[in-house]
Amino acid sequence: MRRLRKTAADLGLPFGERKKTFNSRLAQELGLWAESKNKGDVFHPAAFKAYFVDGKNIAKIPVLVDLAASVELPGEEAAAVLETRAFKAAVDADWNLSREKAITAVPTFVMNQDKLVGAQPYEMVAKFMEAHGAKKKKRA
Repeated sequence: MRRLRKTAADLGLPFGERKKTFNSRLAQELGLWAESKNKGDVFHPAAFKAYFVDGKNIAKIPVLVDLAASVELPGEEAAAVLETRAFKAAVDADWNLSREKAITAVPTFVMNQDKLVGAQPYEMVAKFMEAHGAKKKKRA
């Protein structure tokens, strides 16, 4: 936790006094649903804040439904997605791919057969991408 707290401070990210660790499996399933609704870019930071800053138990369906509603996703649909486990197979597939690729940390960037593991400074990610032929987008 000390290292995580320092990294968050170095990056200017909020980090609360979380006392417990909660299972994030349902949040992962809801995150894929949010992505399918083109809301992943707002759901994921909200889930991060709920867990790491506010210390909320993201294993609880009511917490996740409230979280979805907070980013303007339909709460009733979120509840149905969680209760039916509609995205369980998709998360299982992601986990299976991670095992096949021997990915054990988040984030992990994979290009071709190479990996860059863990939170890295922008410069390291840019260097990794450039080494694999990725080009920067020109701004309009």
